[in-house]
Amino acid sequence: MEEKGRKIMVTRSSMPELQEYMDEIKDIWESRHLTNMGPKHQRLEEELALYLGVPCVSLFSSGHSALEFLISALGLKGEVITTPFTFVSTVHAIVRNGLQPVFCDVDPESYTMDPDKLEKLITKRTSAILPVHVYGSICDLERMDDIATRHNLRLIYDAAHAFGVRVKGKGIGSFGHASIFSFHATKVFHTIEGGAVTTSDRSLKEKLFCLRDFGISGPGAIDYVGGNGKMNEFQAAMGLCNLRHIDGEMEKRRKSVMKYRHHLSGIPGVQLLKEQPGVETNYAYFPVLIHKEIFGKSRDEVCDSLMSADIFPRKYFCPLVSDLGCYQGKFDSRNTPIARGIAERVLCLPLYAGLEEEDVDRICRIILNGKE
Repeated sequence: MEEKGRKIMVTRSSMPELQEYMDEIKDIWESRHLTNMGPKHQRLEEELALYLGVPCVSLFSSGHSALEFLISALGLKGEVITTPFTFVSTVHAIVRNGLQPVFCDVDPESYTMDPDKLEKLITKRTSAILPVHVYGSICDLERMDDIATRHNLRLIYDAAHAFGVRVKGKGIGSFGHASIFSFHATKVFHTIEGGAVTTSDRSLKEKLFCLRDFGISGPGAIDYVGGNGKMNEFQAAMGLCNLRHIDGEMEKRRKSVMKYRHHLSGIPGVQLLKEQPGVETNYAYFPVLIHKEIFGKSRDEVCDSLMSADIFPRKYFCPLVSDLGCYQGKFDSRNTPIARGIAERVLCLPLYAGLEEEDVDRICRIILNGKE
């Protein structure tokens, strides 16, 4: 149990034993091969491909760089339809590639892009659909694929929250033309900082290989206007260590989620994210929606009660991307009322592999009673 007065954050990075990491990086000192797609980088790509059940994995320095380079590699033009209920990175990657984001509202149960509202947003300028798997909750894969196919659009998924998720036994990174993952330190699986693109398109993997290394395709040959998105060997080493323990880490998270559900299921005004049939989730986040008109307290009041007890949840994702200052005046969040309503009510509770059962009990007592 957390010591009294000790802060409980919304997440805490999983890490291997220090000796395990030291053993993993020892040969880096011996070889002096620190970056530029070294042996650990190559090994991690291979091991991730096996774990995720995908043909091709391309590692990057961050999930954001993975998405920026992917959009560039696909040569997208015009408009990309995405969701405002996401981390700002998703939209920044679109805009920084000179494209126009178009926001589709979300489904009220999965919090992911609503296919019923998607098709009417497609125009002759649309080049791609970029849905986001949120909190480990998965988009309607079949309908997204159907819409993208009928309109001849690229379908790329932001799977930053979905590492290790499987749908009917199939790895989530194998859907669509490509998916991106974030391996940031706060994620279920991390490489300190890092990310990846998964795809079955080997020509796309080859182009990404060049783009993340300044467009270099061989000695003296630079065929693309690329950048620097390479993952270094120390990041890859952390990934190799963490991958050995990932199933155990997710099992620890699962136990905390079950404990939360035990306390909070069926409480009027506290809405939990529904479990999805056929989906093996990763227990990445535990969001609750607080409906003040039913529960009697607002999301912000619940948050304040927790913070006064040194427990720090997060309002992921509030405000919506379309309401952020950098996009002020360019979008109207009233056009996505479901996403706006979720953003006004959502609170992600602490969840990580080292969270104790007693801490979950305490968090739930404060939510339900307003105090310990």
